[in-house]
Amino acid sequence: MPEPLPLMSEPLPLMPDPLPLTQKPGGQRRVRNQNLVAVLGEEDESVRLLEDLLFGGEEQLLDHLLQVDKQQTSVSLDDGDDESADSEEEGRANKREAVWIDEDDELFFRVDMKHRFRRDLIRGEAEETLSSSKLQLRMREQFQKSMGGAPSWAENSVKKKKKKKNADDDDDDDEEDDDEDDELMRRTGDFLGSSERLPGSILRMKKCLHANAARPSPDALTSVQFHPNAQVVMTAGLDQSLSLFQVDGKSNPQIQSIRLEKFPVHRAAFSRDGEMVIATSLRNKMFYLYDMMEGKVTPVTSVRGLNEARVKEFSVCPEGGALLLSGTRGYLHLLTLKTREVVSSMKINGEVVGVAFSPDGSKVFANSEEGEVYVWDLRSSRCVSRFSDEGCVTGTSIAASRDGRYLACGSQSGVVNVYSQEACLRSDKPRPLKAVMNLLTPVTALTFNPSSEILAMASRSEDEAVRMLHLPSLSVFSNFPVSKRKIVYRASSLDFSPHSGFFSLANNKGHAPLFRLLHYKDF
Repeated sequence: MPEPLPLMSEPLPLMPDPLPLTQKPGGQRRVRNQNLVAVLGEEDESVRLLEDLLFGGEEQLLDHLLQVDKQQTSVSLDDGDDESADSEEEGRANKREAVWIDEDDELFFRVDMKHRFRRDLIRGEAEETLSSSKLQLRMREQFQKSMGGAPSWAENSVKKKKKKKNADDDDDDDEEDDDEDDELMRRTGDFLGSSERLPGSILRMKKCLHANAARPSPDALTSVQFHPNAQVVMTAGLDQSLSLFQVDGKSNPQIQSIRLEKFPVHRAAFSRDGEMVIATSLRNKMFYLYDMMEGKVTPVTSVRGLNEARVKEFSVCPEGGALLLSGTRGYLHLLTLKTREVVSSMKINGEVVGVAFSPDGSKVFANSEEGEVYVWDLRSSRCVSRFSDEGCVTGTSIAASRDGRYLACGSQSGVVNVYSQEACLRSDKPRPLKAVMNLLTPVTALTFNPSSEILAMASRSEDEAVRMLHLPSLSVFSNFPVSKRKIVYRASSLDFSPHSGFFSLANNKGHAPLFRLLHYKDF
């Protein structure tokens, strides 16, 4: 009887594939497609950072501002004078002591300071790591420096809390204060730090590092926009990419960059809720939707009811969830993002060169290439008014202020007419409040700041062709742009941060110059 074969301790090795995938028929194309799918579906640390900024930024900002008064009486990391020490002792007396403290906690919760996002917080070569408490203090100090201090509404809130704690008010007063504090904790957007009006003549500002300095574009930028709810700015351009940066005025670190293959971006904008980016190109009917929360890029190749050869210009409707597409031959199409279909269309004489919305989003102003402005009611898709832009032969752009007071129309000759929005709705022959003649080339970009105190105007036909109008006095600021060397160049897009603390533009050199407007105390 033959002896049984011995058991093998290791499995037999698999035979290698004689040909790699790249040498098989169609293999190179399969590898390239796999790589593209992997990149688009990748969820890395930048997605998590973006989620923290969008959903956690407001709470962190509020927590920081409410602690400003306490921070001013705390011990500084650089000096240890007697006054700071007394303040620290007083703070400890009012603070409840912990029952038990683990001495290893301070060692465990230490942060690596060599990371590229934290290098600018280091104050010496020996600081390779910092405790979480010291890092928070450094970040608060940096935030205060870039923001110009805490907003007055936050300081007033701290005073109210102290007064409430030390005074013996009756039950009705306590209930009223609780309501005020609850309201403050729910929202911060309507509490502006600046209570006085913006002065004219000279605009107090500081030049900051470019908004996209962490990733300059190798080609011209076409779009720049601040996020509506977070300290984030988005840039896009002809290099086929969308990039997001955190705005701190000092280092402006990059959060994320998305490449759209063979898709030079003509225009990109955030959705009204700030959770999505819409991007269009020059000669494509297709456009992209980038969901920032999921890190997902979706190409929209077909829109029901849209009979256009390309989708190039669009505007996000104030009510949210809809886009107004500027088509050819004077057509405007209202598109819903949920169903991705055209629900209504409007038509004007000539080509559409720009659109602007009323504050409530019920009406849209459409400027034509022939210099006429049409006022449409979006709910009924009916033209309710029409007037000629005074002195204009060829229209180029239009913008409306958020408070419903002003309407600005740009022309081929460089003249910008500023109207009363109310007069444009009531009369078919409104007279402009001011004809601004500081630009000599076609006005291609117009935007109002959120407080409707500044109108920014630009022409991409000439370097340094950007001006700012002080709306209360209807006079142009004399010190913008003023620089020893060119930094503005040919600007194609302009935007203000949600509370006018920052201003940025997109130029043809691939840069997004960033300016801190010192009059405004909030981002």
